[in-house]
Amino acid sequence: MGHAGAIVGGADDTAEAKMKIMSECGIHVVSSPADIGKTMAEVLKK
Repeated sequence: MGHAGAIVGGADDTAEAKMKIMSECGIHVVSSPADIGKTMAEVLKK
């Protein structure tokens, strides 16, 4: 969400809404950058 084109602009354009949509599309989403490594390790084990 750090890109200028990903600016949050409304109720349907929140970080939570974007995370929900990405998750529904099968993208692994984490709520904190601290969870990225753990999630990647779990995905790579599959």
